[in-house]
Amino acid sequence: MKTLIVALLVLAPAESQTISEQYTETAQKLIAAALGDTEGLARLQYLCDRIGNRLSGSASLERAIVWSAAQMRQAGLSNVQTPPVRVPHWVREKESAIMIEPLEKPLNMIGLGMSVGTPAVGITGEVLPVENPGLLAALGREKVAGKIVLFTAANDATTYRTPGYRQAVTVGPSRAGALGAIAVLVRSGYALQNPRTTGLDASTDNMVVKPYADGVPKIPAAAVSVEDALMMQRLVESGTPVRVHLTMQAHQGPDADSHNVMGEIVGRERPQEVVVLGGHLDSWDVGQGANDDGSGIMAALQAVLVIKKLGLQPRRTIRVCFWVNEENGFAGGRAYRTMIGDAIRDQIAAIEMDNGAEKPVGFGFGAADQDKRTPQAFARAVEIGKLLEGIGGGEITTRGGGGDIRYLVHDGVPGFAVKTVETLYSNWHHTSDDTFDKIVPREFQLNVASLAVLSYVLADMPKRLNDLK
Repeated sequence: MKTLIVALLVLAPAESQTISEQYTETAQKLIAAALGDTEGLARLQYLCDRIGNRLSGSASLERAIVWSAAQMRQAGLSNVQTPPVRVPHWVREKESAIMIEPLEKPLNMIGLGMSVGTPAVGITGEVLPVENPGLLAALGREKVAGKIVLFTAANDATTYRTPGYRQAVTVGPSRAGALGAIAVLVRSGYALQNPRTTGLDASTDNMVVKPYADGVPKIPAAAVSVEDALMMQRLVESGTPVRVHLTMQAHQGPDADSHNVMGEIVGRERPQEVVVLGGHLDSWDVGQGANDDGSGIMAALQAVLVIKKLGLQPRRTIRVCFWVNEENGFAGGRAYRTMIGDAIRDQIAAIEMDNGAEKPVGFGFGAADQDKRTPQAFARAVEIGKLLEGIGGGEITTRGGGGDIRYLVHDGVPGFAVKTVETLYSNWHHTSDDTFDKIVPREFQLNVASLAVLSYVLADMPKRLNDLK
């Protein structure tokens, strides 16, 4: 009986202390170490300048996988693994678009990921501007057939997620093809003659990716710059027909062998329970994939290494994961969920950084209604956020998760997504401008600090977050 009383007295303080009382001192040490660290930036620079962009199925992605695993081993992480993943292998090759009427002018274009190509000689057609795919049905087949549909919904600056643009790159090509269009162009990017690529996805299931809908013709799809789209729109609206010649050699090859990359700090008490954090190693085949998502994986890795360098070993395991194929398939996230299997119950939390490396303001947590579904867990997440108020990164809102961790969140794992000020990210996103020079060192270090504090506290606090309702 005396032994039991002593044990209860020992355990009681930790269980009764607030998050602030237990972790303020540790959080301050982690923040200070992260803000003084330069190794993460050096690794990110190497990834960008020495390896470059990393499209799924490419040789550069495979070089990045080998290098990333070596970095984890050299840094002393445990259980470094490269689990296999089969990924789609879409190849862009040569592409161009030229306006041939009413005058000859090369257009600034980039093919949309997973698009089919044109015949070798290209295709030529009259341009039909339409704001969004929802308006195509009213036009009917007689007005759409044989045309190159130009979707004109605004998406420049910070509005690339607008519904009109999202519809244009998801259901747009399939709906236009079903009505006989021969190609689709999409107004895309920031207004500096730099169109943005992205992956086609006509699927209605958030768990899969399908470039085109079933049973409709697959037609080429490309993005054009804001300036060129507006010019063509103005000409047509003034009564001047516009004709464009489009050539795209894009094609889909056989699926390729690839790998996720993982390393750990093993938990001191409950090593089977895991907090996983990371981002995606792949990128589009333009720019360097610096913000999307080189910054996310390198900030996550450095957060774990900061914890390790301070000699901290949390109760549970912290696993850093570089997933592959987020941009055009989510195969890495699916493979990770399959690998976890029934051990999903021991995935304590999943954290993804995939929104660029601008100044962090906090984290989105779980589903859109997470505060109503699990109010105690949401309240605990808010408590953890307060540890980051000193660096302005403590805001906790609903709607978390991310492309790579969607399968974990779907199956009940608490998900967190880094939120930033997102001032300029949309200008660079999926363009040739996504290069290392856009990374602001101090802001990158602030992201490392935020990830270090969140992951460590989630892994160490006495009660699991997913046990709170």
